[in-house]
Amino acid sequence: QVQLQEFGGGLVQAGGSLRLSCAASGRTFSTYAMGWFRQAPGKERDFVAAMTWSGSSTSYADSVKGRFTISRDNAKNTVYLQMNSLKPEDTAVYYCAADTTMAIIKLSRPRYWGSGTQVTVSS
Repeated sequence: QVQLQEFGGGLVQAGGSLRLSCAASGRTFSTYAMGWFRQAPGKERDFVAAMTWSGSSTSYADSVKGRFTISRDNAKNTVYLQMNSLKPEDTAVYYCAADTTMAIIKLSRPRYWGSGTQVTVSS
């Protein structure tokens, strides 16, 4: 029902910023909670951030609180991850995800996934 594609990854110096975008296609994008995950080679895919369909509630992993901000523009069918004060340990492939509720995204495996975008933070 929903297809997701991430954009905006790249190479950035430590302390810098990137904004990732996730373009959604399909029906009823605005009714889905959205989230971001990340995965480094050989490591588990970890939760980063999530937002309710309305944008009224957000959740963040402790490792990114105060540095990352998730947002969405339903008119553009796009969800964003603003990443500030980037650290080398933020290096990973970042995936956007969607499901019916934020709780499902946080605690379960979301139904829909993008293909990922590489973020590399150099020291």
